[in-house]
Amino acid sequence: MGFVKLLLDTCAFLWLALPQGKLSPTATSMLDDPANLLFLSDTSVWEISLKHAAGKLPLPDQPRNWLPRRLAFFQVQPLALTHSAFFRSGELPRVHSDPFDRLLAAHAIEEGMTVLSPDPPLSILGASRVW
Repeated sequence: MGFVKLLLDTCAFLWLALPQGKLSPTATSMLDDPANLLFLSDTSVWEISLKHAAGKLPLPDQPRNWLPRRLAFFQVQPLALTHSAFFRSGELPRVHSDPFDRLLAAHAIEEGMTVLSPDPPLSILGASRVW
């Protein structure tokens, strides 16, 4: 079938890095397939950092230390945001207002990636999504 470029939603990355049994069988299969390429958007780094600082996301270490180690361990590539992704996030339909979801969907669209996410709003925004 070939490889798929997967952009991990923040929750999907967290469930991979801090196993909680919340990954779907499809998500697990796609994450385990060595042909697939895994990416984490700067959007998720920002979201994780803000939620950790607000006390809403406990982590074993500060995000600055923990995230790079988890990315390396799971062979997830960082994906830098582009102006095109920001512009696209403002151009998406006004069907969902969460700024993290809007930017993540826009980033996936701009990069031609599939988002690995349980969140239907990403599909409504126009991103290709699997779960």
